[in-house]
Amino acid sequence: MTNFNFMKLATLKLTVICFLLLSTSMLAQEGKLNRADKKFDQYAYVDARKMYLEIAEDGYASAELFQKLGDSYYFNAKYEDAEKWYQKLINNYPDAIKAEYYFRYAQTLRALKNYAKADEMMLKFDQETGDDLRATLFVQSPDYLKQIGYQKSKYTIEDIRSINSRYSDFAPTEYEGKLIFATTRDTGGASKRIHKWNNQPFLDLYQTKVGQESGSFTKPKRFSNKLNSKFHESTTAFSKDGKTVYFTRNNYNQGSYKKNKNGTNLLKIYKATKQGDSWSTPVEMPFNSDEYSTAHPALNADNSRLYFASDMEGTIGLSDIWYVEIDENGNYGTPVNIGRPFNTEGRETFPFVSTNGDLYFASDGHPGLGGLDMYVIAKKKDGSQELINLGEPINSSYDDFTFIVNDSTKVGYFASNRKRGMGGDDIYRFVQEIIPCNVRIEGVVTDADTGALLPGATVVLMDANNAMIDTVVVGPDARYSFSPECDTPYIVRGTKEKYTPFEGPMKTAELSYNHQLDIPLERTIKEAGPGEDLFVTLELNPIYFDFDRFNIRPDAAAELAKIVEYMNEYPSAIISARSHTDSRGNDDYNMSLSDKRAKSTVAWIISKGISRDRISGQGYGESQLTNECSNGVACTEEEHQLNRRSEFIVIKK
Repeated sequence: MTNFNFMKLATLKLTVICFLLLSTSMLAQEGKLNRADKKFDQYAYVDARKMYLEIAEDGYASAELFQKLGDSYYFNAKYEDAEKWYQKLINNYPDAIKAEYYFRYAQTLRALKNYAKADEMMLKFDQETGDDLRATLFVQSPDYLKQIGYQKSKYTIEDIRSINSRYSDFAPTEYEGKLIFATTRDTGGASKRIHKWNNQPFLDLYQTKVGQESGSFTKPKRFSNKLNSKFHESTTAFSKDGKTVYFTRNNYNQGSYKKNKNGTNLLKIYKATKQGDSWSTPVEMPFNSDEYSTAHPALNADNSRLYFASDMEGTIGLSDIWYVEIDENGNYGTPVNIGRPFNTEGRETFPFVSTNGDLYFASDGHPGLGGLDMYVIAKKKDGSQELINLGEPINSSYDDFTFIVNDSTKVGYFASNRKRGMGGDDIYRFVQEIIPCNVRIEGVVTDADTGALLPGATVVLMDANNAMIDTVVVGPDARYSFSPECDTPYIVRGTKEKYTPFEGPMKTAELSYNHQLDIPLERTIKEAGPGEDLFVTLELNPIYFDFDRFNIRPDAAAELAKIVEYMNEYPSAIISARSHTDSRGNDDYNMSLSDKRAKSTVAWIISKGISRDRISGQGYGESQLTNECSNGVACTEEEHQLNRRSEFIVIKK
């Protein structure tokens, strides 16, 4: 064997070995990726994340890998880490991005208070979807941060460190002088059962007595062994008489643990009744299913309606707010979705109904500060409903949820995973102070065409019956301002000599808010520059002549009067009146007739006091057609009409 053949054989062997090693490595990566995907699909985000990170560290990259790495952090509210992987996805795989990831990236950026870039992502989300309510609401409220900044009430909040732990604590409910809440703190058993979604123990229901002194609480302890199980329990709702409790639990009861067709254990709502000092064995609601989740029950004041969150068939987004009616015999009606615009393609969850009938819930589908924000569907004076973001300090750039409030004492509680807390989720107490509504209507008066300020304009505030309430003559800055009542319809009217009046209807907000209503006034007689046609500028009606005649008809005189008015308004303007015909008829005759009509027009204008040296007239017959309808060309009457026209061209302004 020659040295050459030996080298060829060695090279071939090395190539085969490298290929086999590469194939083995790829197979190993694919196997690890499949195992990670299986964990991810089972909501074991912590375990899946570890494997995904190992794959990424080995140099593997794909749009799906970056999506799932971002999601594994996003769904555990670890937004700093989620931002890193979503950014890699956006930057490296722009052609493979699903629209939903623009939304998730925007929510992540809001959590980090990068609102400018978040808004950019929402605009991309809108471009990719078009009909998603989350995008529509964003586009309709470009100043959503300003709107959220105005609040109906002032809140003083405090972190309840005496009951919060380094784990997750949320879902507070008032019950017989106690606060019932859900927590993942160590139950004190021989072994801790860890949930693989977030690597924390399973949730149990705990209780603490609320002291007579404001903000004092006893050491938390387990609420009920009948209700707590070895799986998740959370979000309680108690009947008015305190004898019935609804709560959320995994699909597990009396030793039976059930999964859906995909092998996932979901959530269900259960009910138990008070029996002495204990609770009965829980029973599940008839509208539950193994194939979808029902969770987070909330009763209205008279216990005739039970609200909850679900992703059952008919849900608009990831989860919606639903309700069922409860009749006098305790029977439950068919679930009803509260519908758009309250439910979106995002998450609407954790409902609560106050004694006043206001429905509160958490959502990430409406424009907000980031993560889940708390909203209330408030009843307005006219009986309609309005969705209001509760704003800071209740809401933050992180997840804020499980809000409750006592309408009588104005004291309430909510949970949040904001950074100032002790654990993943903490419970906060707040006191609500009602403050007077402070609404303003303000703006600037300008020329609609030039944008120039119009000092000296008059702005009037009128009620719905056109009765004047207030008036102001604007100064050099052309600004006006009124301080009207809240939640009231008004009309704002702007006027100025030589301008057409402007009227803008306005319904003031029910909460403190500055309404910006600029007033663009249009000149009664618009100005035109050299070469412009006053027929267009003044929006004249056609100048008609009787057949084969050139005298000025009354309807034509009404239009020509507007030319006279313009020339009186602009005394230096010089105008050329021009008359045109269509191509039908003799060319010379058309030229003669149009010239007579132009000169007749000029004579009429001069008769109204306009100097002869400011207006001239000429006929052009069919020499300047606007289309292809020349001699011998078949055209419609409408096409010929375009050529039968009068022009009033500005020669000098």
